[in-house]
Amino acid sequence: MGLENRSTVMYGILCEHAPEESRVALTPDVASRLKRLNVSCCIESGAGLTAGFSDDDYRQANVDVQDRAFVMSQADAIGFVGRPESDVIAGLAPGTWILGMLSSFTDEPYLQKLQSAGLVSVALERLPRQLSSAQSMDEMTSQNSVMGYKAALVAANAYGSFLPMMTTAAGTIRPAKVLVLGAGIAGLQAIGTAKRLGAVVTAYDVRPAAREEIESLGAKFLDLGIDLSSGQGEGGYARQLTDKEQAEQQRAVDESAAQFDIVITTAKVPGRKPPVLLTSNGVNGLHRGAVIVDCAASGLGGNVEGSVPGTTLTEGGVTILGCPNLASDVASTASKLLSRNLADTLVHFLGENGGLHMDMSRELDRALIVAGQAEEGK
Repeated sequence: MGLENRSTVMYGILCEHAPEESRVALTPDVASRLKRLNVSCCIESGAGLTAGFSDDDYRQANVDVQDRAFVMSQADAIGFVGRPESDVIAGLAPGTWILGMLSSFTDEPYLQKLQSAGLVSVALERLPRQLSSAQSMDEMTSQNSVMGYKAALVAANAYGSFLPMMTTAAGTIRPAKVLVLGAGIAGLQAIGTAKRLGAVVTAYDVRPAAREEIESLGAKFLDLGIDLSSGQGEGGYARQLTDKEQAEQQRAVDESAAQFDIVITTAKVPGRKPPVLLTSNGVNGLHRGAVIVDCAASGLGGNVEGSVPGTTLTEGGVTILGCPNLASDVASTASKLLSRNLADTLVHFLGENGGLHMDMSRELDRALIVAGQAEEGK
């Protein structure tokens, strides 16, 4: 909608209707901060309930609590936890800005739908993560941090023994052995949390810098006996391995995994099919009662061969937990972090004289999908 007669930008939030989604894209504290920056906020009634925020909490932060139709018709920009569905896209006025993780690397038909609707689309997955100015907008980093923390708790809950060593009158129980595959943001949080719970933790990542990061948390680095020293990708993410490298890695991981009680996999390649780090041979090599938490499980596959969202019990008695929505299970904290990511992204596009403004000469703007034009992320 037009901004000519408005001195402030109206930022809107809708209820999320995706299955198992409990987060909200705006929290009251961030709404108060936006108000000071001349951004007014409106939210669909009930949008924050599953994350622990009532309509009254938003009203106290000067957020206009309204129905869905009001938000869609009055907001200049709308923030999403996921991405807008077809009915939302069809109901928004051309020129409305949308902010969120839009799966822009893998779903070209969806991008074309956004373009046809005349929406200004800001895809957070295209943020140039290496820029210091973009780091507070990095939704993937903030949500992966929550995911890694929760992955360790989910694993501990599913495992049938203690994680720490326990000395009791009936004898001493050895600590659980945990293997974390992927030492990015999620993996490091999983390592730290499992260590705090008392487990003996080993981890692995193809990136050269990972060994120092893993050992700094008191975990051991898993030496597979193969050279994948060129595993660092752009922006700090692990790159996609070649077929030969992946085959060598899978064989080595499969052989090593048998000694562990819990395996947590966190290796995601943004917007693309995740690498398989543990094959069915590796799963079958685990002892009965072992637990696998696959954070990368999704419709694109997972880090564990055959893993799917949900719980699977193999014939050998190994529990595989496909957990693509772990951040949603820590909805309050995850929402606070996500809300800040989206708000900082919105603030970047605020013009000096009010309204939303894009400038394709700015590096951050070029890295996003804006004005219906897809620019390759850096």
